[in-house]
Amino acid sequence: MFGYIIWDVNPEIFSIGSFSIRWYGLLFASGFLVGQRIMSHIFRKEGLKETLLDSLLLAMVITTVIGARFGHFLFYEPEVLLKNPLQVITPPFAGLASHGAAIGILLGLFIYARSKKISFLWVVDRIVITVALAGCFIRMGNLMNSEIVGKVTTMPWGFVFTHNFEFTQYPRHPAQLYEAIACLVLCLLLFWIWNKRKAQTPQGLLLGVFLIWVFGLRFVIEFFKENQVAFENELTFNMGQILSVPAVLLGVFFLVYALKNKDKEQKIFTDASVEEANRIG
Repeated sequence: MFGYIIWDVNPEIFSIGSFSIRWYGLLFASGFLVGQRIMSHIFRKEGLKETLLDSLLLAMVITTVIGARFGHFLFYEPEVLLKNPLQVITPPFAGLASHGAAIGILLGLFIYARSKKISFLWVVDRIVITVALAGCFIRMGNLMNSEIVGKVTTMPWGFVFTHNFEFTQYPRHPAQLYEAIACLVLCLLLFWIWNKRKAQTPQGLLLGVFLIWVFGLRFVIEFFKENQVAFENELTFNMGQILSVPAVLLGVFFLVYALKNKDKEQKIFTDASVEEANRIG
């Protein structure tokens, strides 16, 4: 082996006694903070008060964490969910499933949109820009944790994860980095599409592109990953791939819907005027 990368990054930034700050936690939180600034920019450009963002950020944090935790136990450790359902909301939050997070976010945004009288598809189309960026941050956090590692590779960019003692013997695909780059490119693409038309962007278009891109690439990248739990070794496709198929199909549905309705008026609000909705916020 001549060309590979020794990944010897400490998951902890620093620690004082039993208290520590980890790269994963910092990157996870940064995803929400940077996303809030992006949404603030979008709201200003489309004439909405930024006060509407306060409850949106709260909804995103709660539904992302609960959805990701619940999804992890439902899809990967159902026996734990049956024995101790409170573990879903009990720290430390070890074990997060992106498919569960996606479901949680959609439910949370549906409730938010109804309460603010904003079009559900309008708000989801904007949120996926920030979710794509958060996905990049989270996968970089996984890389810092030396977790969700790839399969053995002879490629020169293979990583030897020295802090993951189960996988230190051979270079492996940096699958976390593959997904991080894919999410970053998606974030830039979605922002570019929105920036071209802003409020006139066909509703459902960005959501459709997001679902197809994220979960289509997730299906492919899973071939380069080690399985997360033992039962996946008996499956033709692992759980991440199985769950990605309906997500991609849903993305196709929203993309077709958006393209069919691209010439219709794109309303931000359902049954409220801009002034009334801003008062609600």
